[in-house]
Amino acid sequence: MTFGHATAIWSDYPQLVPGVVAIDGITAAVDVRRQVAEYDAVARSRLETRSEGELPEIQAWRRVYARMGLKPTQYRCASEALLRRFRKEGRLPQIHPLIDLCNAISLAFAIPVAVFDSSKIGNDLEVRYAAGDETYETFSGELERPEPGEVIFVDNEGRAHARRWTNRQSGHSAVSASTSSALIVAEAMHDTAQADINGLVTTIARDVDRGWPADPTCAILTSSSPRFEFRSG
Repeated sequence: MTFGHATAIWSDYPQLVPGVVAIDGITAAVDVRRQVAEYDAVARSRLETRSEGELPEIQAWRRVYARMGLKPTQYRCASEALLRRFRKEGRLPQIHPLIDLCNAISLAFAIPVAVFDSSKIGNDLEVRYAAGDETYETFSGELERPEPGEVIFVDNEGRAHARRWTNRQSGHSAVSASTSSALIVAEAMHDTAQADINGLVTTIARDVDRGWPADPTCAILTSSSPRFEFRSG
Protein backbone atom coordinates (compact mmCIF):
# COMPACT_ATOMS: atom_id res chain seq x y z
CA MET A 1 0.00 0.00 0.00
CA THR A 2 1.09 3.60 -0.52
CA PHE A 3 0.25 6.97 1.00
CA GLY A 4 1.19 10.42 -0.21
CA HIS A 5 0.15 13.90 -1.29
CA ALA A 6 -0.58 14.99 -4.84
CA THR A 7 1.89 17.28 -6.60
CA ALA A 8 -0.67 20.10 -6.59
CA ILE A 9 -0.90 19.95 -2.78
CA TRP A 10 2.87 20.26 -2.42
CA SER A 11 2.89 23.10 -4.93
CA ASP A 12 0.15 25.05 -3.14
CA TYR A 13 1.37 24.30 0.41
CA PRO A 14 5.18 24.04 0.33
CA GLN A 15 5.28 24.53 4.12
CA LEU A 16 3.50 21.19 4.66
CA VAL A 17 5.31 18.60 6.81
CA PRO A 18 3.59 15.18 6.97
CA GLY A 19 4.63 12.32 9.22
CA VAL A 20 3.30 8.77 8.86
CA VAL A 21 3.33 5.61 10.97
CA ALA A 22 2.11 2.17 9.84
CA ILE A 23 1.49 -0.54 12.43
CA ASP A 24 0.24 -4.13 12.63
CA GLY A 25 -0.77 -6.25 15.61
CA ILE A 26 -3.26 -3.76 17.07
CA THR A 27 -5.83 -4.95 19.61
CA ALA A 28 -8.21 -3.15 21.94
CA ALA A 29 -6.85 -4.95 25.01
CA VAL A 30 -4.18 -2.38 25.96
CA ASP A 31 -4.16 0.10 28.83
CA VAL A 32 -2.86 3.52 27.73
CA ARG A 33 -4.34 5.58 30.57
CA ARG A 34 -0.94 6.51 32.04
CA GLN A 35 0.38 7.84 28.72
CA VAL A 36 -2.89 9.65 28.03
CA ALA A 37 -2.72 11.36 31.42
CA GLU A 38 0.82 12.54 30.72
CA TYR A 39 -0.11 14.07 27.37
CA ASP A 40 -3.29 15.57 28.80
CA ALA A 41 -1.13 17.34 31.38
CA VAL A 42 1.03 18.84 28.64
CA ALA A 43 -2.04 20.13 26.80
CA ARG A 44 -3.58 21.45 30.03
CA SER A 45 -0.39 23.37 30.77
CA ARG A 46 -0.34 24.96 27.30
CA LEU A 47 -3.99 25.99 27.61
CA GLU A 48 -3.36 27.71 30.95
CA THR A 49 -1.63 30.62 29.21
CA ARG A 50 -3.55 30.87 25.93
CA SER A 51 -6.52 29.47 24.08
CA GLU A 52 -6.19 26.77 21.43
CA GLY A 53 -6.81 29.36 18.71
CA GLU A 54 -3.69 31.27 19.78
CA LEU A 55 -1.33 28.32 19.44
CA PRO A 56 0.97 28.67 16.39
CA GLU A 57 0.17 25.12 15.24
CA ILE A 58 -3.54 25.95 15.14
CA GLN A 59 -3.09 29.42 13.66
CA ALA A 60 -1.21 27.90 10.72
CA TRP A 61 -4.09 25.54 9.99
CA ARG A 62 -6.60 28.37 10.32
CA ARG A 63 -4.72 30.22 7.59
CA VAL A 64 -4.87 27.11 5.42
CA TYR A 65 -8.62 26.78 5.94
CA ALA A 66 -9.15 30.44 5.10
CA ARG A 67 -7.14 29.93 1.91
CA MET A 68 -9.37 26.96 1.03
CA GLY A 69 -12.39 29.27 1.31
CA LEU A 70 -13.63 27.75 4.58
CA LYS A 71 -14.52 29.71 7.70
CA PRO A 72 -11.84 28.57 10.20
CA THR A 73 -14.17 28.75 13.21
CA GLN A 74 -16.83 26.71 11.41
CA TYR A 75 -14.55 24.00 10.04
CA ARG A 76 -11.75 23.38 12.51
CA CYS A 77 -8.77 21.13 12.01
CA ALA A 78 -8.95 17.97 14.13
CA SER A 79 -6.44 19.09 16.76
CA GLU A 80 -8.23 22.40 17.33
CA ALA A 81 -11.56 20.59 17.72
CA LEU A 82 -10.01 18.18 20.25
CA LEU A 83 -8.31 20.98 22.20
CA ARG A 84 -11.53 22.98 22.30
CA ARG A 85 -13.46 20.01 23.68
CA PHE A 86 -10.67 19.20 26.13
CA ARG A 87 -10.60 22.79 27.42
CA LYS A 88 -14.36 22.77 27.99
CA GLU A 89 -14.79 19.24 29.40
CA GLY A 90 -11.40 18.54 30.99
CA ARG A 91 -10.97 15.19 29.23
CA LEU A 92 -11.73 13.34 26.02
CA PRO A 93 -13.98 10.27 25.82
CA GLN A 94 -12.40 6.83 25.66
CA ILE A 95 -12.92 5.27 22.23
CA HIS A 96 -10.17 2.70 21.55
CA PRO A 97 -6.67 2.54 23.11
CA LEU A 98 -4.95 3.52 19.85
CA ILE A 99 -7.37 6.39 19.22
CA ASP A 100 -7.15 7.54 22.84
CA LEU A 101 -3.35 7.55 22.66
CA CYS A 102 -3.17 9.40 19.34
CA ASN A 103 -5.81 11.93 20.44
CA ALA A 104 -3.81 12.67 23.59
CA ILE A 105 -0.60 13.09 21.58
CA SER A 106 -2.50 15.36 19.18
CA LEU A 107 -3.57 17.47 22.18
CA ALA A 108 -0.01 17.74 23.49
CA PHE A 109 1.46 18.71 20.11
CA ALA A 110 -1.62 20.66 18.89
CA ILE A 111 -1.15 18.88 15.53
CA PRO A 112 -3.89 16.95 13.68
CA VAL A 113 -3.41 13.19 13.82
CA ALA A 114 -5.57 10.90 11.67
CA VAL A 115 -5.81 7.17 12.41
CA PHE A 116 -7.19 4.84 9.73
CA ASP A 117 -7.94 1.13 9.78
CA SER A 118 -5.71 0.30 6.82
CA SER A 119 -7.63 -2.88 6.00
CA LYS A 120 -10.58 -0.64 5.02
CA ILE A 121 -8.53 1.43 2.54
CA GLY A 122 -7.76 0.70 -1.10
CA ASN A 123 -4.16 0.05 -2.12
CA ASP A 124 -3.30 3.72 -2.63
CA LEU A 125 -4.34 6.60 -0.37
CA GLU A 126 -3.66 10.14 -1.54
CA VAL A 127 -4.32 13.64 -0.23
CA ARG A 128 -5.53 15.59 -3.25
CA TYR A 129 -8.18 17.94 -4.58
CA ALA A 130 -11.54 16.24 -5.08
CA ALA A 131 -12.96 15.80 -8.57
CA GLY A 132 -16.48 15.69 -7.12
CA ASP A 133 -17.30 12.08 -8.02
CA GLU A 134 -15.78 10.49 -4.91
CA THR A 135 -17.91 8.96 -2.14
CA TYR A 136 -17.60 9.65 1.59
CA GLU A 137 -19.33 7.68 4.35
CA THR A 138 -20.23 9.50 7.56
CA PHE A 139 -20.14 7.85 10.99
CA SER A 140 -23.91 7.48 10.78
CA GLY A 141 -23.58 5.59 7.47
CA GLU A 142 -24.81 8.35 5.17
CA LEU A 143 -23.04 8.82 1.84
CA GLU A 144 -21.80 12.23 0.73
CA ARG A 145 -19.89 13.58 -2.26
CA PRO A 146 -17.03 15.96 -1.49
CA GLU A 147 -17.20 19.23 -3.39
CA PRO A 148 -14.91 19.63 -6.42
CA GLY A 149 -11.66 21.21 -5.31
CA GLU A 150 -12.06 20.16 -1.68
CA VAL A 151 -8.93 18.60 -0.16
CA ILE A 152 -9.63 14.96 0.68
CA PHE A 153 -7.90 11.71 1.58
CA VAL A 154 -9.01 9.36 -1.20
CA ASP A 155 -8.05 5.83 -2.20
CA ASN A 156 -7.74 4.23 -5.64
CA GLU A 157 -11.37 3.07 -5.43
CA GLY A 158 -12.65 6.65 -5.24
CA ARG A 159 -13.59 6.42 -1.57
CA ALA A 160 -12.82 9.52 0.50
CA HIS A 161 -11.55 8.73 3.99
CA ALA A 162 -11.38 12.34 5.19
CA ARG A 163 -13.06 15.58 4.12
CA ARG A 164 -11.82 19.16 4.29
CA TRP A 165 -8.28 17.90 4.75
CA THR A 166 -7.88 17.44 8.53
CA ASN A 167 -11.46 18.34 9.49
CA ARG A 168 -13.52 15.14 9.38
CA GLN A 169 -12.64 11.46 8.96
CA SER A 170 -14.92 8.83 7.46
CA GLY A 171 -16.73 6.21 9.48
CA HIS A 172 -15.79 3.60 6.87
CA SER A 173 -12.13 3.37 7.90
CA ALA A 174 -12.49 4.32 11.57
CA VAL A 175 -10.56 2.18 14.04
CA SER A 176 -12.76 -0.35 15.87
CA ALA A 177 -12.39 -3.32 18.21
CA SER A 178 -11.66 -5.55 15.20
CA THR A 179 -8.84 -3.35 13.84
CA SER A 180 -5.47 -5.09 13.57
CA SER A 181 -3.53 -2.70 11.31
CA ALA A 182 -3.53 1.07 11.13
CA LEU A 183 -2.09 4.00 9.23
CA ILE A 184 -1.44 7.13 11.30
CA VAL A 185 -0.94 10.48 9.56
CA ALA A 186 0.11 13.75 11.20
CA GLU A 187 0.41 17.02 9.23
CA ALA A 188 1.68 20.43 10.27
CA MET A 189 2.16 23.80 8.62
CA HIS A 190 3.69 26.08 11.30
CA ASP A 191 7.26 27.42 11.43
CA THR A 192 8.70 24.63 13.60
CA ALA A 193 6.70 21.88 11.91
CA GLN A 194 9.74 19.86 10.84
CA ALA A 195 11.07 19.43 14.37
CA ASP A 196 7.62 18.98 15.89
CA ILE A 197 6.47 16.33 13.40
CA ASN A 198 9.71 14.45 13.95
CA GLY A 199 9.05 14.52 17.68
CA LEU A 200 5.41 13.52 17.25
CA VAL A 201 6.16 10.57 14.98
CA THR A 202 8.90 9.37 17.34
CA THR A 203 6.49 9.65 20.27
CA ILE A 204 3.74 7.67 18.53
CA ALA A 205 6.12 4.94 17.38
CA ARG A 206 7.64 4.61 20.86
CA ASP A 207 4.31 4.40 22.68
CA VAL A 208 2.78 2.02 20.13
CA ASP A 209 5.81 -0.24 20.38
CA ARG A 210 5.50 -0.28 24.18
CA GLY A 211 1.80 -1.06 24.19
CA TRP A 212 1.39 -3.52 21.33
CA PRO A 213 3.50 -6.30 19.78
CA ALA A 214 4.02 -4.02 16.82
CA ASP A 215 6.99 -2.97 14.75
CA PRO A 216 6.03 0.54 13.55
CA THR A 217 7.24 1.78 10.18
CA CYS A 218 7.69 5.56 10.07
CA ALA A 219 8.54 8.29 7.59
CA ILE A 220 8.60 12.05 7.19
CA LEU A 221 7.44 12.94 3.69
CA THR A 222 8.73 15.78 1.50
CA SER A 223 7.95 17.11 -1.95
CA SER A 224 11.02 15.27 -3.27
CA SER A 225 10.11 12.05 -1.40
CA PRO A 226 6.31 12.22 -1.27
CA ARG A 227 5.29 8.54 -1.10
CA PHE A 228 5.19 6.12 1.84
CA GLU A 229 5.01 2.39 1.10
CA PHE A 230 3.80 0.03 3.80
CA ARG A 231 2.22 -3.37 4.32
CA SER A 232 -1.18 -3.86 5.93
CA GLY A 233 -1.69 -7.13 7.80
